[in-house]
Amino acid sequence: VQLQASGGGLVQPGESLRLSCAASGKIFRLNRMGWFRQAPGKQRDLVAIITSNGSTNYADSVKGRFTISSDNAKTTAYLQMNSLKPEDTAVYYCNYRGGFIDYWGQGTQVTVSS
Repeated sequence: VQLQASGGGLVQPGESLRLSCAASGKIFRLNRMGWFRQAPGKQRDLVAIITSNGSTNYADSVKGRFTISSDNAKTTAYLQMNSLKPEDTAVYYCNYRGGFIDYWGQGTQVTVSS
């Protein structure tokens, strides 16, 4: 499975960004896609995930601000990030889990700063 992520950048507090992650290669019928993030000096943490049956899960810190979705083919995941805060600054990694294996994208930088 190969993952291609896009959509990071520099924004001011309160603004929005949308991340996309497209999966290609061996696609599992049952899968989970999502986003994790890692700030400097910190561990990589869950942001949001969506399963192939549409179930979602969010970190408490992003509930109500971020929304994860996927396309009908369940091969592309989107993360709509609204009301961004400086503490959201991190490298965001796309994740795909299928066949009990985790695959990772290359990471995209999100910086929230005035």
